[in-house]
Amino acid sequence: MNKVRSKKGMGTVEIVIIIAVLVTLALVFRSSLMSYGQKVMDFCFDDNKVIGSL
Repeated sequence: MNKVRSKKGMGTVEIVIIIAVLVTLALVFRSSLMSYGQKVMDFCFDDNKVIGSL
């Protein structure tokens, strides 16, 4: 007897694989992501740039 499986949505295995890939990419590019985040935070919280743009 053939069982009909619903192929709608994403399964747990797909979610786990996606999370594993994202974590791996974050670990590989950790230093560049950290420097980019630091630059963004410095730009956002620099009082001279905020006051100068007003």
